[in-house]
Amino acid sequence: MIRRSVGLVPLLLAASAAPVFAQSHAGHGAAANAVQPAVQLPAGCVRRGAPTADPSRVGTSGAPVCPTGAVPERAPASADPHAGHDMSTMGQTAPAPAMPAGHDMSTMQSGQQPAAAGQADPHAGHDMSTMRQAAPAPAMPAGHDMSTMQSGQQPAAAGQPDPHAGHDMAMMSQTAPAPAMPAGHDMSTMGQMPPGHDMSAMAMPPDVPTSADNPGRPPEMPLPPGATSGPAHAADTLFDPAEMAAAREQLRVENGDVRTTAVIIDQLEASFGDGEEGYALDAQGWTGGDINRFWWKSEVEGDFDGEVEEAEIQALYSRAFRPFFDFQTGLRQTYRPEGDRTDLVVGVQGLAPYWFEVDAAAFLSNKGELTARAEAEYDQRITNRWIVQPRAEVVLSAEDIPELRIGSGLTSLQIGARLRYEFHKEFAPYVGLEWTKSFGNTADFLEADGRSSEDTRLVVGIRTWF
Repeated sequence: MIRRSVGLVPLLLAASAAPVFAQSHAGHGAAANAVQPAVQLPAGCVRRGAPTADPSRVGTSGAPVCPTGAVPERAPASADPHAGHDMSTMGQTAPAPAMPAGHDMSTMQSGQQPAAAGQADPHAGHDMSTMRQAAPAPAMPAGHDMSTMQSGQQPAAAGQPDPHAGHDMAMMSQTAPAPAMPAGHDMSTMGQMPPGHDMSAMAMPPDVPTSADNPGRPPEMPLPPGATSGPAHAADTLFDPAEMAAAREQLRVENGDVRTTAVIIDQLEASFGDGEEGYALDAQGWTGGDINRFWWKSEVEGDFDGEVEEAEIQALYSRAFRPFFDFQTGLRQTYRPEGDRTDLVVGVQGLAPYWFEVDAAAFLSNKGELTARAEAEYDQRITNRWIVQPRAEVVLSAEDIPELRIGSGLTSLQIGARLRYEFHKEFAPYVGLEWTKSFGNTADFLEADGRSSEDTRLVVGIRTWF
């Protein structure tokens, strides 16, 4: 009984392996291993795998139509080797060499190598026309979406379960297509401005009249006719015109007619040089609005051990004729030991380009003597508190005035520099040097009196304003 059972084991194993063997070779035709009878091929066609076979010419212009199992013959060497080729994928790996007969390698993936020579081709007789598409894999875990699997990813090794089995690999190595636009959308004007927008004047500056107005600005359009046809003050048609006039005057006073007052002591200093010690005062101030002001100016010079050398006071009417310049006119009273003078003053004062403060005036005395004086100074900031102030002053005379020891022409030149430290904007002590030189007959008058025509002094003082 045991012997009979052992004898049946091989038969049972063969019966169970028969379906598996049949499934593993499903799709293989037995005729592939049989000897095919010789068939006459059309001109220009050869068997697949022949040395002169060119599968890439299948379906191209000028290629012959070959029966199953045959492909067009390679074009002669003199013809264009790329004739009929699709060069859209140029730059990819070169096509594989000729394959054994019976294989359709026209769509073989880039980089795939054929079986080695002398080995049995496992794909003999297979239809490879859809080789670029992923073959159905064994069943994989549910829920995996491999539609965007990156190119170059390797399959699982032999004998190991493939984690991507059952995945859709149709999009492998391909760029995901752009999502479809909703139906009814018109994209022909995408990136363009919406209709009705006028952008012709987009980069033009506004036409706002300022002190820096220039001809390069766009022309100002004229007012429409209706803008000037009504009353000057439309509110007068609804309210009492007298009350509205009083309200407008009050508004002008509060917002456009502001009165200001200032007192500036530019120099209050002591000077030391050539064995002499002196003092000097240079102060000025104003009161009024932005256009019309009353200005006053005063200068005093003297020695500590002597009398006052010169003192003057000016009373001026000032009117702005430019945003940074005022025209000034008035009277000046001068006190000197040699004699007093009363002068008519005409001048300008303001802030020149590059922040130079200038003050120039001409003086006509009650005795017909014409003189002039010009000053300029500049504040050069070293830090927020340390400031250097260069200053220059020149005095001119139209004629000799022996009584006042003044000669004609360039009378004197004074150049100095002061370094101040601002504890506050309104209070700043300083120290500096000042050089004075007299010229022409003025120098002769000073030397005749026993004084030097050139002098250098150290100055120490305070600058303040309120």
